[in-house]
Amino acid sequence: MPQLDPGPWFMVLALSWLVLLIFLPPKVAGHRSINEPTTQNTEKPKPTPWNWPWT
Repeated sequence: MPQLDPGPWFMVLALSWLVLLIFLPPKVAGHRSINEPTTQNTEKPKPTPWNWPWT
């Protein structure tokens, strides 16, 4: 059964992972997001009291 012989397939697997781990991350990391996140204020606004008209 030739599909159980790991000889030729292991080299294909190793080379494909080599390409994925060495060449692609710099290309993907080079892209910039269009909408950069902005920092938000951590202070919560104080709620105004609710005046009921019938009290």
